[in-house]
Amino acid sequence: MLQPSFNTNTLSRPESDAAPYSDHAPQGLAPPILLQYWHVVLRWRWVILGIILSSLALGLVATLLMTPKYTATSRIEISREQKNFTKVEGLESRETGRDLEFYQTQYALLSARSLAERVSRALRLASNDGFFRAHGTKTDEDSLFFDNQGKPLTADQRNKREKLAVQLLLRNSSISPIRGSSLIDISYASASPALSSQIANAWTQQFIESSMDRRFSSTADARKFLEGRLADLRARLEISERELVTYASAKGIVALGKSKSQDGKTEIERTLVSSDLEALNDALAKATADRFSAESRARQRSTSGATSEALTNLTISSLRQKRAEAASEYAKFMVQFEPGYPPALALAEQLRVLDLSIAREEARVQNSRSAEYSEALQRERGLRQNVEALKARMDLQQRDSIQYNIYQREADTNRELYDGLLQRYKEIGVAGIGANNIAIVDAAKIPENPSSPNLPLNMALALLAGLGIAGLVTFGLEQIDEGLRDPGQVNRLLQIPLLGSVPDVEEEDALASLNDAKSSLSEAYLSIRSNLAFSTDHGVPRAFMVTSTRPAEGKSTTSLAMATVLGRTGKSVLIVDADMRSPSIHVFLGSDNAQGLSNFLAGENDWRKLVKQTENKGLSLLPAGPTPPSAAELLSSDRMLLLVRQMQEHFDHIVIDSPPILGLADAPLLSRAVEGCVFVVEAEGVAVRGVKASLDRLRSVHAHIFGAVLTKLKHRQAGYGYGYGYGYGYGARSQDSSE
Repeated sequence: MLQPSFNTNTLSRPESDAAPYSDHAPQGLAPPILLQYWHVVLRWRWVILGIILSSLALGLVATLLMTPKYTATSRIEISREQKNFTKVEGLESRETGRDLEFYQTQYALLSARSLAERVSRALRLASNDGFFRAHGTKTDEDSLFFDNQGKPLTADQRNKREKLAVQLLLRNSSISPIRGSSLIDISYASASPALSSQIANAWTQQFIESSMDRRFSSTADARKFLEGRLADLRARLEISERELVTYASAKGIVALGKSKSQDGKTEIERTLVSSDLEALNDALAKATADRFSAESRARQRSTSGATSEALTNLTISSLRQKRAEAASEYAKFMVQFEPGYPPALALAEQLRVLDLSIAREEARVQNSRSAEYSEALQRERGLRQNVEALKARMDLQQRDSIQYNIYQREADTNRELYDGLLQRYKEIGVAGIGANNIAIVDAAKIPENPSSPNLPLNMALALLAGLGIAGLVTFGLEQIDEGLRDPGQVNRLLQIPLLGSVPDVEEEDALASLNDAKSSLSEAYLSIRSNLAFSTDHGVPRAFMVTSTRPAEGKSTTSLAMATVLGRTGKSVLIVDADMRSPSIHVFLGSDNAQGLSNFLAGENDWRKLVKQTENKGLSLLPAGPTPPSAAELLSSDRMLLLVRQMQEHFDHIVIDSPPILGLADAPLLSRAVEGCVFVVEAEGVAVRGVKASLDRLRSVHAHIFGAVLTKLKHRQAGYGYGYGYGYGYGARSQDSSE
């Protein structure tokens, strides 16, 4: 396989380009929130599973230890309006819909302490030891009424037991309205099936009785109040009516009733005088009309001198018809004969007689009209005089009617008040004999099976509780665990570039994977090497060290892996084990540690004698050597800087495995001899604040930090962020292109 070779000229880029690369690299992108939650669950899955199983176990044990309880239920119907046997007009409510306020009041009454006290007294529960035992409550002694010395219990002791009985009743009873109906279920639960049924039925019965007691009590109070008010109003009404009659008799006012005005808004009191005046006015108006008509007839003349009525008179009409016939005969004779002709003379005489008769009849008609006019005139004058007299009397009576109306209004007001109270009094009387508006639909029966404990329900609740507790514990652990969990956090939290991430493998597997160029571990470090090449203007740094916050974070493995990957590119690489306190590189490479870096720092001049060749291509090793008394004193000298300069003349790259920073001065001292450092961070390892403290310590000595390598990344975390799932794939493509 061809080894990749990198030309420093082609990889060199301005220093200004390094920062944008690190700032905008994919490692800065946060994973989706749901994916983060999922990985949190996976990270603490055993804790979550343990809490859930513990909750289920506790729920099961608690369910098995619980005393079985039996629930008896009675069902009642509460009508909105009371139904009466006797129907009285005005008693039925116009409201047909259900009143929410009414039913809410009934529900509160069913749960009232007073009702529980009635049930306790009715069943004598305070003296029933079985009642207390059914609820798991132990009495102070076997008998309720005698203490250990055989003396009766005091009143205070009995009151305490009654209060306890009421508390147990309220605690174990439940009121359940059936939605969309007027039905209500009354349930009671205890360890005794018979007791539960007895109390449920007693609760229903006592509720009905208490409702009847409240109704009759309020009715009696209302009747007593109304009786007093009715007596008072009756006396006032009698006085006002007596005063009205006395005044009307004294003033001669005879009331005929009331009538409304033409607009229908005002009521007018009609009296005998006003009625007579109205009748006389009508007669006067008719007499005046008759007088005008008679006068018109008396003065009227027809064109022939007769009145119009004469023209319609039967007698006159008959005479005129006869005269017309005679005149016609006379005219015929005059055509043939002379006036002296005897028949003509007879007809002329007949015409004269008829004319006289007609004139006499017309005169008689005219005289009768004159008499009729005189009579109408006299009648009109008489009626007018009577009207004027009644008007004067009416004026006097109207002045008297002011006080009369006062007496009338007072009497009417008292009568209305009395009638209203009397009607209400009758309604209360009828309501008192009305039927109860509460009906028992189903009486409580003795339950056969226990209602609790409910194993499926309790296990479901235990599961929910376990999930809730697990969520809280996981949240707390997440807040306590401050280690880096995913590659995306490196850039956001540490403010340094992420060079790459390494999967979590065993130490033995790691060494074997490093020797396999196609392994995922080698691919990951190849990607890191590729990213490291962008950190300087000349490609991969000539000399750099690898350090970490604390031991066992993968620092030495990363040093060896970076040296191995660089050696495969055809470069000559020297790995220096500068961790003289705890050397490990020689173990990984199967070499000895008899002589090494400590010997050169202590005074040995020829460092080339200390370098050992390895089986890895292009890779040499400078072991740590014997452990010195003070590694920091050796590193504080200039010999380490001199050594690095000399080694750069013989090797393309120098990789120094530095001691961890925590509590040691070795790493800051080593940073003076190299271009920069690669910082190794264990995933879910050291807290972020510890990592930041280590980075600040390096920055305090002006050490250049190329970036961070996230090691021991779990496989479940490698699928997001800029981890090895993307990084080493990119590295592999780079390798292929180089080949």
